[in-house]
Amino acid sequence: MSPTSATSPTSSAGDEGDDTFRAGFACLVGRPNAGKSTLTNALVGSKVAITSSKPQTTRHTIRGIANRPKGQLILVDTPGLHKPRTLLGQRLNDLVRETLLDVDVVGFCLPADQRVGPGDQFIAAELKELQQVRRTPVVAIVTKSDRVDKRRLAEQLIAVDQLGQWAAIVPCSATHGDQVDEVASVLTGFLPPSPQLYPDDVLTDESDVVMIAELVREAALEGVRDELPHSLAVVVEEMVPREDRPDDKPLLDVRVNVFVERDSQKAIIIGRGGSRLREVGTTARQGIEELLGQKVYLDLHVKVAKDWQRDPKQLRRLGF
Repeated sequence: MSPTSATSPTSSAGDEGDDTFRAGFACLVGRPNAGKSTLTNALVGSKVAITSSKPQTTRHTIRGIANRPKGQLILVDTPGLHKPRTLLGQRLNDLVRETLLDVDVVGFCLPADQRVGPGDQFIAAELKELQQVRRTPVVAIVTKSDRVDKRRLAEQLIAVDQLGQWAAIVPCSATHGDQVDEVASVLTGFLPPSPQLYPDDVLTDESDVVMIAELVREAALEGVRDELPHSLAVVVEEMVPREDRPDDKPLLDVRVNVFVERDSQKAIIIGRGGSRLREVGTTARQGIEELLGQKVYLDLHVKVAKDWQRDPKQLRRLGF
């Protein structure tokens, strides 16, 4: 099978000879840090999912909407499938499995710069079960192709081909934009004929509250130790317009709590003399203002919720 060719007859949606408009849902799965969020943002052409060099940064299914001339691809970004060690991990895996049952096509992301390993085999086995139950087409997407030479990329494509039965295999680099259009075309080809499901100007159906929490969490994750991403939760407590402001200069007060599991993690987030928390606030505020299109006063607080990943009551309170 050619690395970029789809084998289903419905994959001709991207061909010039087919004028059928298609719309539907695609789910990107892969082990943590496989490039799913970066690819989602590249396909949509705007930031709708947080990205980080740290694994397991995605906690919600962010829908990004990619509008194409002959189709509308609605991307569902999910947490990385993994062998869970906590109640939170189990719930994140359950979230992925529920999502997989309700999409038209699955994109299985495997990074080109990391050899196929047990984590990929675990996900491939899960997808094989899905294919048997739902016959959902699965496209293998070899991400981060810019990080390897042609020989290593070819070796990875062969290894991925041997991992399972894929409707197509597509290498791409989301950061460089290489073959991102090809990924969109192949995924769109497996969608059902349908009118457009969302207006052209809608990029995501996530609420502003969810997006603000994600932007704060992304800023807080930059440059921290490996264990912190698993222990970090963000809750937007309130969003209130500042009173007595002129109509042409509105200001929104946004109060956000950042929860960690231990006092030592709280110290990491705050930094010496509060220096790191100020950096987090500045970075997050810029993203929030771009999202909302207005000035924001961001009030950040860091709190300890001991062992919240293993506590059902605290998980519910934090939105899991």
